[in-house]
Amino acid sequence: PNSCDIEVMFEGNAIGTVNGASCSKGIEYAKNEMVHPMRTITTSVFVQQGIVPLVSVKLDTPIPKEKIFEVMNFIRDIKVTAPVISGQIIIANILGLKSNVVATKTVEKV
Repeated sequence: PNSCDIEVMFEGNAIGTVNGASCSKGIEYAKNEMVHPMRTITTSVFVQQGIVPLVSVKLDTPIPKEKIFEVMNFIRDIKVTAPVISGQIIIANILGLKSNVVATKTVEKV
């Protein structure tokens, strides 16, 4: 959030120093980003019998960056039936990644 210009220096295959971070969160983020980048996903899921055809969803915890396309391909084929309640788990533990797909809004039934 501070938009720091961070420089990560490696010593061999290991992270050595991190320069430019204005807080400890920046240092930790930079280290994780270099070794094991994680991402959250926000997207939509089709709703059957709803007052709108889609419900917005998000992952409740980050997943490994390299799993994004696999997760999105899985979510793409999901359909839920209204009503959908904000906070409702649409897919639990998606692909065994310990992250749930959660509705971020309510969609009433027609």
